[in-house]
Amino acid sequence: MTNPAVEAAQLTRTFGDFTAVDAFDLTVPAGTVVSLLGPNGAGKTTIVRMLATLIRPTAGSARVCGHDIAAEPAVVRSMISLTGQFTALEDILTARENLLLMARLRGHGKRGAVKVTDWLVDRFDLGEFRDQHVRSLSGGQRRRVDIAASLVVQPRVLVLDEPTTGLDPRSRQIVWSTVRELVAEGVTLLLTTQYLDEADALSDQIVLLEHGRATASGTPAELKNRVGHQRVDVTTTDADGFARLRETLAPRFALTDVPERLLLQVPAPHAAEDLEAVTRAVLESGVGVDEIVLRSPTLDEVFLALTGHPAKDRT
Repeated sequence: MTNPAVEAAQLTRTFGDFTAVDAFDLTVPAGTVVSLLGPNGAGKTTIVRMLATLIRPTAGSARVCGHDIAAEPAVVRSMISLTGQFTALEDILTARENLLLMARLRGHGKRGAVKVTDWLVDRFDLGEFRDQHVRSLSGGQRRRVDIAASLVVQPRVLVLDEPTTGLDPRSRQIVWSTVRELVAEGVTLLLTTQYLDEADALSDQIVLLEHGRATASGTPAELKNRVGHQRVDVTTTDADGFARLRETLAPRFALTDVPERLLLQVPAPHAAEDLEAVTRAVLESGVGVDEIVLRSPTLDEVFLALTGHPAKDRT
């Protein structure tokens, strides 16, 4: 079997009396995407900073591509690339000049630096602003340049700390597409994100964090299955119809109602069969509805069930 790209065992970091990361275990198989998902203050950034050798663990150990982060920090840094939450660019240089500078600093000769810079400009769709000074770029544009700069040398492990925060939808899609291409080329990705749809779309495995500890982990599908089966959602057109339909469906189904959304929910472990049964009952009732749809559990619901609060309650 291929050795894991990242391994952490009982990784702990304290700041005075505060424990930011508490006995954290992690295994990231090579060539996969693992997302650390949790509210602000859960310890995500502290974990990736330890793995990138920017801060030392208080206790525990970790290895990147088989190399100990404490005993071999220089080797680890040669194999890992970290894009943090804040851009690390020179404001007085253009986007292209920043990429050229980073390429030369990472060992490319003049021709090689030009070649990789032009490739990154194309890959991240930076052409329209490549010759603008970074100080004049929007936050989303700066972020795309910053992520591109982390790839002037393709790392074995790429760590992206909330890479698409503040990006517009088009820029997010560009980053997502590039991430998928890199993973297909064999790069291992460790991602921290505040976006549940991002974790769901990109991840082979998700680790939920709360107060510096892992509360759950698994594939997106596994985590959703822990919350429950699919369900049929029925949204009525008005409050009167909601009340009438609730009265009709309650004796026949295990019903959950959400009055403020005019929503009735029925568990659907048998998917198509349950959808057909609910639809037939609604039609027989004669109540007008806006929507009848079969839904899977969302990561929002997973987060609420496993951490005790909704994912959107971030500070």
